[in-house]
Amino acid sequence: MTTQFDEFLQRRERGNEALLDTQSLAIKRFVGLDKTVYGDGALSTKSKELLGLVASAVLRCNDCIDYHLQRCVQEGYSKAELDEAMSVAMMVGGSIVIPHARHAAVTIEGLMSSDN
Repeated sequence: MTTQFDEFLQRRERGNEALLDTQSLAIKRFVGLDKTVYGDGALSTKSKELLGLVASAVLRCNDCIDYHLQRCVQEGYSKAELDEAMSVAMMVGGSIVIPHARHAAVTIEGLMSSDN
């Protein structure tokens, strides 16, 4: 993958470590809840990651888009499936999502050409 994506992963890891270096039970519980929500349940983890991708695009969070794209690729989604999910995000979010769809397209390209 690109150096930019590797930098994102490193920045995310450092940020998570700093976030969890807290006495705040609320922060620790919220992070734990995130892990629980994305686990298998009535919906599979795979499905939930795709939902997270679409929501992240509509909410216009490139860091979240990158995270969920990486997870979607790890869960086995194809480029065609990811492209279709991004088309749903664009339909729901409107033209303001286009810059984030561009960002996603570059990330997808990189993820599909590497072993991330």
